[in-house]
Amino acid sequence: MLIIWGIRVFFHTIGQGVFHCKRCGSDRNYRQRSGRRFFTLFFIPIIPLNKVGEHVQCTTCKTRYHLEVLNLPTAVQMQAALPSGMRAAATTMLRAGDPGSMPARQRAIAAITSAGAQGYDDAALNADLGVRADAAGPALAQVGAQFAIHGKETFLAEVVRIGMADGPLTGTERNAAHMIGEALGMTQAQTIGLITLTEQRARAR
Repeated sequence: MLIIWGIRVFFHTIGQGVFHCKRCGSDRNYRQRSGRRFFTLFFIPIIPLNKVGEHVQCTTCKTRYHLEVLNLPTAVQMQAALPSGMRAAATTMLRAGDPGSMPARQRAIAAITSAGAQGYDDAALNADLGVRADAAGPALAQVGAQFAIHGKETFLAEVVRIGMADGPLTGTERNAAHMIGEALGMTQAQTIGLITLTEQRARAR
């Protein structure tokens, strides 16, 4: 007996872009697709019925994901986030202390270069110091969203060492470290513990 009618789900593309595909292990193009059930006649969609949701599909491996996968940073975004975040954090710490201190400036430049900003120099540091201080928040939040707690602590420890490059942390520098820790998503207790440990290690040398 030939069945000439039925119900079938059809998908159509409503968006596209680049995301990080977990299965491929790298950045790939994706299609965002929306599905709807149709009453079909001879396999042809005739009457639209209920929607069945949306998903993201990798155009390379065809794996489907929930839409939340688009909230994850791509590899390119991750590579750009670390040097950008360190520039924001280092200049925040320098402003809290003495922006003209050569030991602190040299430590800041070394930290930013190590974070991936190749060719970063004194002139670039001066330019960053001229940027509004409140612009640091988004860059720090992006770093925090990508790091586990150990990565956040390593990042903040390097910033604290910038503040200590020309002597013990001042009250203003300590407050800056707390602000950076909060922007990274660290708790107050985690930030206090990290600052204390970094200071103890510096005194032990």
